[in-house]
Amino acid sequence: MTGAVGRTKSHLAQKTDLMKRYVTRELPSGETRAVYPFHVCIKGAETAVHCRDDEDYDVYVKYIAICARRKNVIVIVYAVVSNHCHVAVLAARQTNADAFAQELKKMYSQWFRAKYHESKILHRVDAQAILLDNDWYVRNALAYIPRNALDNGCSVQDYPWSGFRAMFRSSPRPEGERVSSLTKRETGRIMHTRDSLKDVTWLLDQKGRLIPDSFCDTAYLEQAFNEEASFWLKTIGSVNSAEMQERLVEGPRRMLSDSEFLKIVADTVQRWFSQELTSLPREKKIRIVPYLWRSRKTTVNQLARVMNMTREEIAKILGIRLK
Repeated sequence: MTGAVGRTKSHLAQKTDLMKRYVTRELPSGETRAVYPFHVCIKGAETAVHCRDDEDYDVYVKYIAICARRKNVIVIVYAVVSNHCHVAVLAARQTNADAFAQELKKMYSQWFRAKYHESKILHRVDAQAILLDNDWYVRNALAYIPRNALDNGCSVQDYPWSGFRAMFRSSPRPEGERVSSLTKRETGRIMHTRDSLKDVTWLLDQKGRLIPDSFCDTAYLEQAFNEEASFWLKTIGSVNSAEMQERLVEGPRRMLSDSEFLKIVADTVQRWFSQELTSLPREKKIRIVPYLWRSRKTTVNQLARVMNMTREEIAKILGIRLK
């Protein structure tokens, strides 16, 4: 690991006590719940271009907001680039974050097929939601997401298709047209949905694009960096992109050998419970198995081997039937 990343981790350790990873929020449904941070990535083949013009990027961002509202999650920050997107959300349960990821994939796939009359390009797109289960993971994910602007050859500060410019604003939120004031026809034309959006607080700029301040939870990101813009910018500059790519994108999509998977599980157990995997009691195994199932490409057989449990026990925890 580079010295820059090492210094960032040291700085994070000094600030950990000021951060609240789990917070209470009012969800789009109106209920107030404890919510947890998740990273969502929607990505297909490296050579596939999902966004071919500005209209595609604009639609993708709007669908992020619409799908979050539909699936009862809160957007923290996002970045849409040519062949994938990243979103950090707050959700009350893993199932809500999973549903958001699948809904976003479905909505944008429908848009792409209708506009370009192509379907195969999105056929193998992965949509995954991964719980950010420690402070280092949260902070580096929230820095890594806007940093993806570099993939499109743009500066992080000037990239129009991320939530970066909403964070740590020194000036008031820009004024804009209220989405709630749009007519049904305007909602269909501008927001590309038939959903009724009369209850949202979202704003549109002069170009008809969503203003990220109006739908992103800026307070969560800012408190994650102890209300210090310099702390966030330093993390963006020093985050190990290859490491985050592996942890958040590539790793969860690839089937690991038992020995590789064992290392991942042992590290996760240490983070969650400060225990060794070999001494983990059954009740804690029951808690961690569903997370491993959702966050990694694995099988019931592999989980049984690594967790030292039977296939039947694993299947019962996951609520699935053995073939």
